[in-house]
Amino acid sequence: MPTMDRRTFLTRTAIAAGAIGVASVAGERILRLGEDHPWDDAAFAPPGTARVAVLRATSYDVGLEGVVGDGLRAIGADVRGARVVLKPNLVEFDERTAINTDPRLVAAAVVALRRLGAAEVVVGEGPGHRRDTQFVVTSSGALEAVGARFVDLNTDEVRRVPLRSRYTTLGDLWLPRTIADADVVISMPKMKTHHWAGLTLSLKNCFGCVPGRVYGWPKNALHWAGLEQSILDVAAAVRPDYAIVDGIVGMEGNGPISGSPVAANVLVFGDDPVATDVISARIMGFDPEKVAYLAEAARFLGQGDQDRIRSEGEDVGGLVTDFAVLPQFAPMKA
Repeated sequence: MPTMDRRTFLTRTAIAAGAIGVASVAGERILRLGEDHPWDDAAFAPPGTARVAVLRATSYDVGLEGVVGDGLRAIGADVRGARVVLKPNLVEFDERTAINTDPRLVAAAVVALRRLGAAEVVVGEGPGHRRDTQFVVTSSGALEAVGARFVDLNTDEVRRVPLRSRYTTLGDLWLPRTIADADVVISMPKMKTHHWAGLTLSLKNCFGCVPGRVYGWPKNALHWAGLEQSILDVAAAVRPDYAIVDGIVGMEGNGPISGSPVAANVLVFGDDPVATDVISARIMGFDPEKVAYLAEAARFLGQGDQDRIRSEGEDVGGLVTDFAVLPQFAPMKA
């Protein structure tokens, strides 16, 4: 894949962003979810049986490293000798609520992955809401807590990755080299509702892998291309290998930033991001088949058939916390 050094990237940013914006606006909502076949069959094998582990966790302070290790082993996560990138959700800081993947969980994942034999663990995020990534990670305590190198994915060197799905008209994506070169990418979202998408989990969390210096704030070019379509194309380009969903304390209502904290007391682990989001959506009181982008992702990107998701750990039915939603998303609820 072609590369672009930082100096060249800086000189081309304005031109690239402008071109992307024009193409995206022109192609907005061309495709109707569920009606077309906008992906390359050769790039996406039919999904097999997925493994998802739902583990009860009521605190960020007690035994978290062991819980994370148990969850990763339950889904058969293999990171031996791998360069692993953890992609948490660190979008904004407000001490009064629960916006971000808790840094203590990220720190526990770093330790657990090293114990499982990872050669290197890096934490990366490219916030879409606030341009000052340093402010978010410092204020949230992430830099002090995680115990691993942090990469700002908004400013990392980028590589052009051709899209193998065509829900937008973007054609390709510029992805940070840290993501493109990783052996294993783990999406670590906060369990939250979302004021435009209904809910945000491991698929939507991939937006933070896309550099804001190319795609704007809050990743405007992706929103112009159609939010649900962009979720699908970006997730299909990033292809996270595993997911760890922070549901110890999530967010309900007017998420992903202005909602209210809600204790779901769970961590959800998966070897398939679609299956992980399906189970997480159920825990939040959603019907996964009524979440359009998630139902569409189940057609090609991962396993959405709950009969083919092998669930480990706790019984999902006993852990449902009915997350409050904005009125327009009530039809998505189970």
